[in-house]
Amino acid sequence: MADFSTRDPLQAAFWDERFAAGFTPWEARGVPPAFGRWLDSTGAAAGTRVLIPGCGAAYEVAALAARGFDVLAIDYSAAAIARARDALGPAFSGHLLQADFFDFEAAPFDWIYERAFLAALPPQRWAAWGQRCAQLLRPAGSVTGFFFVDESAAEPRRGPPFAVTSVELHRLLDDAFDPRHELVSATRAELTQLAAIDVDPAVPDVGTAAQLLQRVMRSSSPASQP
Repeated sequence: MADFSTRDPLQAAFWDERFAAGFTPWEARGVPPAFGRWLDSTGAAAGTRVLIPGCGAAYEVAALAARGFDVLAIDYSAAAIARARDALGPAFSGHLLQADFFDFEAAPFDWIYERAFLAALPPQRWAAWGQRCAQLLRPAGSVTGFFFVDESAAEPRRGPPFAVTSVELHRLLDDAFDPRHELVSATRAELTQLAAIDVDPAVPDVGTAAQLLQRVMRSSSPASQP
């Protein structure tokens, strides 16, 4: 493992160091095939507002924009946003913003694309993540994307990537969201690219569990109210 001075993934410096060093083992260098297949099945949705938090290189921006989505990709790491600008080119710079998911004003969105962003967050931030998703979405908006699910995740959790069990994931979303689709649709190779953030040698093999999941917010959800 590369030698870095910052070990706290809640600090932007953690990610800045890794992007600056080119140490990005989680980067798939393209749109995850499972997500591309799902996008193809949904058809174009011109004007639909999509948020990508913790976007990294943000390859999905081009795919979403090409299908007519109004997409905004954010990351609180300046180095990550610089990487995204390099990867996407100047045509998509207006879709990128250095911002903190938990503290920025750009709502409401129709859906949030979760590209293993939750796996980058220590468990103590998970409840705030679920609440923030609901706050940023319009009524009947949705959270769609990839989650690093490991039913045998041991305590204390080590990461990143921080695995979540399906029970924990449902608990995070059940207060404000209803299930729409839950598909085990990523291959092991795709999961490895999605979840391998900065793997500590003590973290067990991630195994084969991955979910491309869509949850739709209840229009009457208290969490969605100002």
